Amino acid sequence: MLQVENLNVYYGAIHALQGISFNVDQGEIVTLIGANGAGKSTTLRTISGLLRSRTGSITFKGQDISLVPAERIVRLGISHVPEGRKIFAPLSVRENLFMGAFTRDDQAEIQETLQRVFKSFPRLRERAGQYGGTLSGGEQQMLATARGLMSRPSLLLMDEPSMGLSPILVEEIFRIITEINKEGTSILLVEQNAQMALSIAHRAYVLETGRIVLSGSAKEIAENPQVKAAYLGL
Repeated sequence: MLQVENLNVYYGAIHALQGISFNVDQGEIVTLIGANGAGKSTTLRTISGLLRSRTGSITFKGQDISLVPAERIVRLGISHVPEGRKIFAPLSVRENLFMGAFTRDDQAEIQETLQRVFKSFPRLRERAGQYGGTLSGGEQQMLATARGLMSRPSLLLMDEPSMGLSPILVEEIFRIITEINKEGTSILLVEQNAQMALSIAHRAYVLETGRIVLSGSAKEIAENPQVKAAYLGL
């Protein structure tokens, strides 16, 4: 579904991504793990068109999207749930969700997606009229994820969904991510909680200072002694 080849991304003189290559297949959860500053968020932002690579290619369903505008990338089927949630605080939960459907025109289908989202996130249904900025951290993460689903993506990019959440809410968010995947959405997950990410992913890549240094099945990566020492605290 997604093929990233030899991606090089710079912030000015800083070489943030250094020739990385990886892929996500239909129906997979693939996780990128690594320390702060490794290039994980930069990778997602480049895929979704918010940053441009200097060299390399990003192919989605056979189409090179390396130079495609971000809005068009959403229309093609990639949705990005950003780090820090980035919800619209002055808008209601319902209005935030409709913002996620801005690329769609069929009102009946949008309503159908809304009801499906409310089924996955019953707490958002209860708070549909509440301002986004008044939600708890966990509820805001649910809203950011649900908003990402409103465009009906075939690939969901998720950046640090567990950040700042209590252990109970982290488990709930990861349960929801697994359900979303089982319903047919492929997921590329960036997550500092490596243990949780590896527990639900099919495959994993380890990023260190802009390079992929390890790749394999999630089970293989979780059992790797270097990964255990560096990321799992084992």
